[in-house]
Amino acid sequence: MKRSLTGIRATGEVHLGNYLGTIREALNLQQEYECFYFIADLHSLTTNKDPEALRNQSYDVVATWLALGLDTGKHILYRQSDIPLVTEFSWYLSCVTGMGFLQKAHSYKDATAKGQEVNHGVFAYPLLMAADILMYEPDLVPVGKDQKQHVEMARDMAGSINATYGEGLLKLPEVHINETVMTIPGLDGRKMSKSYNNVIPLFCTEKQLRKKIMSITTDSTPLEEPKVLKGTLLADLFVHFATQDQYKDLESRLSTGGLGWGHAKQELFEVINEDLKDARERYFELRKDTAALDALLKTGRDKALEVGQPVLDRVREAIGFKKLPVSFS
Repeated sequence: MKRSLTGIRATGEVHLGNYLGTIREALNLQQEYECFYFIADLHSLTTNKDPEALRNQSYDVVATWLALGLDTGKHILYRQSDIPLVTEFSWYLSCVTGMGFLQKAHSYKDATAKGQEVNHGVFAYPLLMAADILMYEPDLVPVGKDQKQHVEMARDMAGSINATYGEGLLKLPEVHINETVMTIPGLDGRKMSKSYNNVIPLFCTEKQLRKKIMSITTDSTPLEEPKVLKGTLLADLFVHFATQDQYKDLESRLSTGGLGWGHAKQELFEVINEDLKDARERYFELRKDTAALDALLKTGRDKALEVGQPVLDRVREAIGFKKLPVSFS
């Protein structure tokens, strides 16, 4: 069976943008692929300097995957920091990767343009991401549009290793993007992002979810006037949760007038809440038992190492080192 790999950073609340852009698509691959899912907590260190928050947010991500339907009997869920071999792998990649190449990364350029802190972790982000991918030899890496470049960079780094130490040493993965889910808008119309403070949390109470939805910015067209749904922020979110018939019905009623944006927001809340309510209940129950989550992560770590350590050993031998003398499982 072919293999898929997906990671999500442990930074802040998991939100609808994460769900629609990455999680839902990755979970849909479970029937056709052996799926690896990991919590990218090492990546989180570039911005998250709060140890307690980092631990809690890691558990949040684990509970989120499970609540939404990850089958850990067939697939693997692990925490990035539980497998320190990945940082060794990133060093080997760094030694065949030019500075100019890394300077082209969108993550680095965006942080620089916004005047944000640019530590070495931000600059070397693509190297660690490449190691995350290449060490487990996935066939497919489903990502949001903003992460496509990093998968392409991983392919380039694998090509450099292969050219230097032997063709076929590392497998080149394919990037997968669901073209129907590109950039998910936040409450203000910009990309949904924690850095913009415009996110809709994936798992919050119904009351909190409704409050967030009702705060979406709309124009001031009077209730009795006709309105165009297409092209609005409401439409951009509604289409991902409603059926085609539900979308067309709302579009028709808005176009005839007599229906306000507040009514449309209420309907958006209802379709989102209906989609998430069962998973939300499971999430809050799972999140209570961190010991169970730790046990599951340990099992996932051991399974991931069974795949990743032989790949690293192969690279070590190719570059002139010995295999790792002991198992780290």
